Amino acid sequence: MTKAKATALPKPFEGGADPDAFRLLDAGGALIEGAVAPLGGDRLLEGFRWMLFSRTLDERAVSLQRQGRIGTYSAVYGQEASVVGVSLALDPSRDWIFPQYRETPALLRHGMPLSTLLLYYIGNPVGGRVPDGILLAPIQISLAAQLPHAVGMALGLKMQGRDGVVVTFVGDGASSEGDFHESLNLAGVVQAPVVFVLQNNGYAISTPRSRQSAATSFAARAEGYGMPGVRVDGNDLLAVYEVARDAVERARTGGGPTLIESQTYRLFPHNTADDSTRYVPSEELEARRLEDPIPRMRNYLTEIGVLNVTLEEQMLATITEEITAGVAAAEAHPRPTAGQVFDYAYADFSPRLIRQRAEIAGNIPEGDV
Repeated sequence: MTKAKATALPKPFEGGADPDAFRLLDAGGALIEGAVAPLGGDRLLEGFRWMLFSRTLDERAVSLQRQGRIGTYSAVYGQEASVVGVSLALDPSRDWIFPQYRETPALLRHGMPLSTLLLYYIGNPVGGRVPDGILLAPIQISLAAQLPHAVGMALGLKMQGRDGVVVTFVGDGASSEGDFHESLNLAGVVQAPVVFVLQNNGYAISTPRSRQSAATSFAARAEGYGMPGVRVDGNDLLAVYEVARDAVERARTGGGPTLIESQTYRLFPHNTADDSTRYVPSEELEARRLEDPIPRMRNYLTEIGVLNVTLEEQMLATITEEITAGVAAAEAHPRPTAGQVFDYAYADFSPRLIRQRAEIAGNIPEGDV
C-alpha cells in the first residue's frame, strides 16, 4: 500500500492588496480599464461625504476621549470605504444592520442620531437603546455574539414573507469564535436573507491575520456553509458597493446568504485603549497608508469632475457643524441615575427587583451614579 503524497496548500495572502480581490479603482483612484462605475454622481458624493464624516468624527471622538469626555472609542479610520460601501447598498426602511463596534457611518446613515451614539460612548444608558423605528441592533462588543441574532432576524423576515435583508459586520478576529461558524452554518441551511461582512483589517487587536487562520482567505470558508464567498478590495468604495449590492439583491430575491471578505486595513489602533506600535511594524503602517480609501476616492471624484476643493471644504464645514451640535446635545443630556440600570434589562419586574430598585433609589441621591 503506497502512501498518498501530501499536497501543499496555497499560503494565505499576506499584506498589501490581494491581486485576486474584486476592485474597480486602482490604488491611485483611477477606474480600471474596462470597469464600469456602479454609482452616479449624487450617490458618489453621498458616499464620499459619509467617508469624510466618519474620518472627522473619529478625530473629534479621539480628542474627546483624551479629555475624559467619552469612554473607550473604536475608530473606523482607514476602513471608511468598507463600511460606507456596504451601507449604500441598504434601504434603511426595510433592511437591518447588526453591527459590531466599528461601523459608525453605517449606523448614522441608517438613522441613528449622532447625539444618541455619543451618549453610548459617554456611558449613558439612553445611548444603548436604539430609537424606535430605526432598523439597527445595539452595538455589540462581544465578538460574533450578534451573528446568531442576525440569522434569527433574517429567518424571521423570510418566514413573514417580508423582503428585508439583514447585514451584519464582524472582524477577522470574530471569525475564530464558535458563534461565527454556527451562524453561517444555520444561515446556509435555512437560506436566510443575511449578508455577513467580514472586515479583514489585518489584526484581531494585536493578533495578525497569519495567526488567525491557515485558510487561503476568509471568504473561502463560505463554500463549507453552502453560500458564495467574495473577496473585495475594502478600500475601494465602488467595488465594496457593487459586491454588497449584489449580495443584498441575492438575499432579497430568495438566493440566500453571502459571506463578503472586505480586505481593508486599520490606520488607527484597535481602540483608544490600545498601543498598536507594540505590534504593527512602522514600515507596514506607512506602506498601507498609501491605500487610504479617502484620497483614493477623492482622486476619482476629482478626475470625473464631480468634486473640487471648494465643494469638499463646504462638506467639511457642514460636517464639523453637525458633529459640534451632536456633541453639545449629548453633553447637555441629563446625567444617568443609578436606577436606570434596571430600565432596559427587564420587561417585567419581579418583587425582588422592585425591592432592589427601591433600595437604590432610597440610598443614592438622585443624579448620582
